Amino acid sequence: MLSLSADDIRFFKREGYLVKRGVLDPALMERAREAVWEAAPPELDRDDPDTWIGPLPKRSDEHRNYASGYYWKYRQIGTEDWMVRLLATDPGLWSAAERLLGKGTLQRPDRVRGIYCNLPEGDAPDSPRACHLDGHPFHLGVVGYIDPVPPLGGGFKVWAGSHRRFYFDYHCRYGNRPTANLEEDLAFYNRLPCVEIDGEAGDVVFWHHRLGHGSGHNRSRRIRLAVFHDYLKKDLDEKVEAPLSDDMWEDWSEEVRNADAY
Repeated sequence: MLSLSADDIRFFKREGYLVKRGVLDPALMERAREAVWEAAPPELDRDDPDTWIGPLPKRSDEHRNYASGYYWKYRQIGTEDWMVRLLATDPGLWSAAERLLGKGTLQRPDRVRGIYCNLPEGDAPDSPRACHLDGHPFHLGVVGYIDPVPPLGGGFKVWAGSHRRFYFDYHCRYGNRPTANLEEDLAFYNRLPCVEIDGEAGDVVFWHHRLGHGSGHNRSRRIRLAVFHDYLKKDLDEKVEAPLSDDMWEDWSEEVRNADAY
């Protein structure tokens, strides 16, 4: 089962993310891959990789599934019990999230965000892929790859260490009320290199809720398949609009708070 070392915790606190390899259940990943193809947009033929190259026409539905350009977000599947077990409540992942946020503090989830598919871009010219921050309240994000993601294959991108600056660019701990400094700091980090994370099926990435992140251009011949989930603490609602703390780790586990990472 997945376990975190003291070095892992120091790395997460300093860099704002942590990669762990070979974590997810192979049988559940296979079930998720099959589900993707059962529900795929009609333009995508599983047996013809040439059809996987975007862009897709824009479409959305009442289940908040969304497709446009080089992205397809299959959100409807996120409420399936086995999908929740694949990522959110996997025993190793749950234990690691509690190690970071505090044992017994997590809300029991009934859904994950869904499977986010990043299509190959073929020979389309690169377009700007700026870092961003998510607007909804949560504590700890996790991304799980359910299929291999090669280098330049549209992997999850992070701007390491940016959480320590972006945290103070908001008027509150978890709400979406940025200060005037946010745009300036986004511009600052967009001039810096990022880390684009490739990997194998089963690899996961934990990330801090105020970490600058995005997705890379997919120059591979594969569709990048990743499952996203947000871990929430039980007291999130009362902390959403709470004023910032001088210690940005106040709401995290004692082990994280005490880790000497800087």
